[in-house]
Amino acid sequence: MATAADKERILVVDDAPDTLELIQRNLVAAGYQVFTAPGAAEAIRLLEDAQIDLVITDLKMPQVSGLDLARHVRENLKDTEVMMITGYPTIQGAVTAVKLGVQDYITKPFTDEELLSAVQRALQVLQARRNAQNGSEQPLTLAGFIGESKAMREVFQEIRKAATARATVLIGGESGTGKELAARAIHYGSPRAAAPFVPINCGSIPETLLESELFGHVKGAFTGATESRAGFFQTADGGTIFLDEISDTSLGMQAKLLRVLENGEIYMVGSARPRTVDVRVVAATNKDLRALVKNKVFREDLFFRLNVITITMPALRERENDVLLLATHFAKKFAEELGRPIPRFADDALRVLTSYHWPGNVRELENAIQRVVVMAETNLIDVPDLPSTMRFSVGREAGLHRTLAEVEAEHIRNVLASVSGNKTRAAEILGIDRKTLREKLKLYGAELS
Repeated sequence: MATAADKERILVVDDAPDTLELIQRNLVAAGYQVFTAPGAAEAIRLLEDAQIDLVITDLKMPQVSGLDLARHVRENLKDTEVMMITGYPTIQGAVTAVKLGVQDYITKPFTDEELLSAVQRALQVLQARRNAQNGSEQPLTLAGFIGESKAMREVFQEIRKAATARATVLIGGESGTGKELAARAIHYGSPRAAAPFVPINCGSIPETLLESELFGHVKGAFTGATESRAGFFQTADGGTIFLDEISDTSLGMQAKLLRVLENGEIYMVGSARPRTVDVRVVAATNKDLRALVKNKVFREDLFFRLNVITITMPALRERENDVLLLATHFAKKFAEELGRPIPRFADDALRVLTSYHWPGNVRELENAIQRVVVMAETNLIDVPDLPSTMRFSVGREAGLHRTLAEVEAEHIRNVLASVSGNKTRAAEILGIDRKTLREKLKLYGAELS
């Protein structure tokens, strides 16, 4: 059991007593040492007396706002991360928070899992930065990677080399393989580690807003632009911007991204004057960009600009015995969070884990082990404790008498179950868009229920 000295120390700041109590209870249950403050003034006094690893602050508070508190932490404390929570989410607020060095930004109401995941990400970044500052030779392990397979050892080596270079990096791989984690490892292992790392999911921002979000806009550029606002490229100046799902951008946006890569210049929406930025671009996609270039939906010149250093994240099914290594790691992690003994796996359960095809990769494995640890009634994890989709797929005859539609319906059902019904994530794994998935769900109906 970790001692008080071993626990990460978290300060929670919120003027709502109920929220403060809820967050404190969840974090204490997860094994953290927690301090609380009802406002920024009390938080600043506490920060002067105690070494805090992570500050979680509400955005809107009387007298001194969460953004001001974040600025205070950034300018006065070198070894403390900041995370923001708010019930009033805006894109402008997110940009401002990221520019101030806020590591994560979650909105109320949030689930316990969302809170704990954000806290873990922030603390991993803190540890990675400490590791980089101390000159450790194993930053990738601290950045969150675990693996002993040949495929992952090769990825580790590629990331180490990419971190020392200035070139653009293109990361490929299926959904759930850890592309953003690889991008973070590159950034925090590079000379830019002290500057911002700004992750952007290009597919989640509407095309009509993407240019303004990436490059900013000037006052009066469009209806509602009442003031000038910097974009994510300005926020990442001096650091790294991670463009996830870059394949989802339009040809027009691709031309603008190409200009940034060629001469380091951006144009804010509504401005005719270029602005120079010093940003390293790391891009990622789960699609075949060469095929998209051939089909003329992705610019060939941009592809060549991005494809200077290429890293392909292996699917979990290609990582030999890493499944068991990761399963053991996640079981230990979630057991410790719940204050339970670390469970062990029965031989049959290990057989199921290694034979399952893991369409959702490491993300699916982590979710599955978390569910098992939470729901298990004994300290021994056996086959009946595993998700039904895994039990269903093990030792099952192929059924060559089935129609193609029946096989497709079963696969869609299994993928949906593996990601807890998340249709966006399921569509990514299946390699189709959400509209096509909705049509198939409607078509198969009862078969998927």
